[in-house]
Amino acid sequence: MSKMMVIDVAKCTGCYLCQLACKDEHVGNDWEPYAKSQPEIGQFWMKVNEMERGSGSFTRMSYIPTLCAHCDNAPCMNVCPENAIYKREDGAVIIDPAKCNGCAEFGYEPLCQKACPYGVIYFNEDLKIAQKCTWCEHLLENGWKEPRCADACPTEAIKFGDENDPEMKELLKEAKPLHPEVDVKPRVLYVNLPKPYIAGTLVDPSARDVIEGASITATDVVSGDKFEVTSDEFGDFWLRNLEWNHKYLVKVEKDGYSPRTLGVISTEKDVALGHVELRREA
Repeated sequence: MSKMMVIDVAKCTGCYLCQLACKDEHVGNDWEPYAKSQPEIGQFWMKVNEMERGSGSFTRMSYIPTLCAHCDNAPCMNVCPENAIYKREDGAVIIDPAKCNGCAEFGYEPLCQKACPYGVIYFNEDLKIAQKCTWCEHLLENGWKEPRCADACPTEAIKFGDENDPEMKELLKEAKPLHPEVDVKPRVLYVNLPKPYIAGTLVDPSARDVIEGASITATDVVSGDKFEVTSDEFGDFWLRNLEWNHKYLVKVEKDGYSPRTLGVISTEKDVALGHVELRREA
């Protein structure tokens, strides 16, 4: 059976229970042949990364649980000089703590750590070995259906199971790699990863009031794709689910007001425009 993990970022509330459960399972516990004890500080085999987005009243937080992706084309395996890294039949990538020597010949700078595109391999200074998530293989071998992180998640944002299971197959239809630009065929995938937004508040300076019901359109200057929203009762608008690193021509229209072009806006990051003024037609 080949296992997969799918993490729904939209369901993650940033409670950190997955991160704490991982620490609870591995700090002070030797689970050889899969892993020696995880250090109390400095290592997070499951880490909830915070993503602060926008600014001011348009600030939003996203939380992205991050761990070893157990890649089918794992760069760490390809560079290990001791052949200490192997893939199990269920898909898990394991660093054998008995074989790993921390790349002593390279000054204890593990090549696997440098090769990992996800930055999830750690060096244990005391043991002089590389370490990372094992998918809690010691538990799976003893009847557990999922790793501790998935078991601890109160919102069921972390799903783990056989890739041919009907529920997992349905989740995998929409799941994407955390870093799609790196073709490593990861077995940890994500749904509802954050997409950029452009937001602002429309105001009428002459009436000293917000503007409800205006039409705001963002047009991708390359593809021509259009995104349109209407300002709410607070004058706020959110152009959501745009594409990262694209450029959009943003226009605002409202009956009784002169239309306004806000220019070409790039989405290297989320954009909070603040107050956007519209002038009444003469």
